[in-house]
Amino acid sequence: MPDQPSDATPTVDVWAIQPPTAAIVDADGGDAPVDEPAPRRSRRGSHEARTDWRLGGRTVLRWREALLAVALVSLGAAVLLGSLVATVWDSPWAAASATVLIWIGMLGPIVWAFTRSRPIGLLRLRAIDLLYGLVPGALLRTTQGWIEGLDGSAATLPTLLQVDGSWALSTIALDVVAPIVVAPLVEEFFFRAVVLVALYTVLRRPFGKLTAGLVAALASTALFVLVHGISGDGGASGVVSLSLLGMVCALLVLLTGRIWGAVLVHAVYNASYVGLGLLVGAMT
Repeated sequence: MPDQPSDATPTVDVWAIQPPTAAIVDADGGDAPVDEPAPRRSRRGSHEARTDWRLGGRTVLRWREALLAVALVSLGAAVLLGSLVATVWDSPWAAASATVLIWIGMLGPIVWAFTRSRPIGLLRLRAIDLLYGLVPGALLRTTQGWIEGLDGSAATLPTLLQVDGSWALSTIALDVVAPIVVAPLVEEFFFRAVVLVALYTVLRRPFGKLTAGLVAALASTALFVLVHGISGDGGASGVVSLSLLGMVCALLVLLTGRIWGAVLVHAVYNASYVGLGLLVGAMT
């Protein structure tokens, strides 16, 4: 008698059934599954490391409103104290002492800022910075002499005090070393590093790079001219010349991301004036 079909139905584990995997042909001609999710990149690895302070980042995180406030308060107090010394103290050293006090007021925020952090790229020095310093510095000094002669009078030549036919040590320190070395370093690091970089950092995100750069350049230049006007470097020609110097230095920092071009422009601008004074003194 033939076998009869069994009524028992085999059991199937439906939980073990997996949907078919879609396949694509890989580069070698084989099937490659595509249903596996791609590994996620870490958030830290997805951002490129910043190499320039103008892009923001941790190195300028502390160069914002607090630094601007400290810088302005320190400068204002130094200017007031310097003006008081120059007015009250009846001494040949009064003007020089007032200038030194103002520099000290600038130096405090500079030291405080750079001990907190260093904007990446700002302190780099490139060979091209030498060219940036020499050419604009000389052109600005030539322009300054031309501006002074616009009213029809000849531009005044600088003179340095001599004692018995030679320059005194105080003259060398105050009229040669200070304007060529100290002033460019302290003033550029204050106006074009601390003030400009901090203001640019504050304004970059809400207003964009172009607006932030323009406002930072104009504000730092205006403050630069104002301080020199209070110190006695006034007059229409002086305001124009200092404004050109400040704007050129500010643009150099914004366009290159480095401070040394501005320092060298300032140094060459002052050195050409001092050199002319030394030449006039030697001839007379």
